[in-house]
Amino acid sequence: MDIGLAIVNAARALGAALCMGIGAIGPAIGEGNAVGKALEGMARQPEMAGTLRTNMILGCAITETTGIYSFVISLLLMFMGIR
Repeated sequence: MDIGLAIVNAARALGAALCMGIGAIGPAIGEGNAVGKALEGMARQPEMAGTLRTNMILGCAITETTGIYSFVISLLLMFMGIR
């Protein structure tokens, strides 16, 4: 195996790992804040629990797309490109 190709493969693996590591932080923090605030709202106004739950689930689904995009990019980095 050529040393240049080995360096490129190592850089791709490192880039994919960083992409997933950093890309997972945002959705985790966002979903944690959303769920926490929704639970606070449900505790303060129990009659609004259904509406808050629906909005929280929708917000979490939208927030999770950032993590999915990071996953797709990391897969592209790993399995596409120079062989």
